[in-house]
Amino acid sequence: MQLSSDGAIVIRRAGPAERDTLLQIWLRSVRATHTFLSEDDVQRLLPLVRNYLASNTTEFWVACSSTDVVIGFMGMSGSKMESLFLDPAHHRRGVGRRMVAHARELHGDLTVDVNADNATARAFYEACGFRVVGRSELDDQGQPHPLLHMHSLVREQGTP
Repeated sequence: MQLSSDGAIVIRRAGPAERDTLLQIWLRSVRATHTFLSEDDVQRLLPLVRNYLASNTTEFWVACSSTDVVIGFMGMSGSKMESLFLDPAHHRRGVGRRMVAHARELHGDLTVDVNADNATARAFYEACGFRVVGRSELDDQGQPHPLLHMHSLVREQGTP
């Protein structure tokens, strides 16, 4: 079922059969963007991400091409964006912004945690209207990868 579209990109709920596809997108995206992680870190995270993608508590959305090929995904827990990963071949083409806009349509005000060492992600979220409201020195797994806590209010975007 198509819930939102922007040109040739369709955003829809992810299906359980797409978990392996989402895991591969995560892996390609992390290797391309999370240069502060070692390959050992990536391999340590892989089973955690696999379990996360099997979660029944997270609402997963996928961005698909016009031929229904999944090119990215977003995980939402209420108004918190838990994840947003795109296949690197589709970076800087407006897909991420469209997914953030879709999350706003669903939930209004949003929050997201971003690795402090990922300057590109921080710049992306700031361009989407998010502001840093806090910081944690450890990531969710207790590793020394600081997180920036970011918040975006709908009224800051000039939308009702």
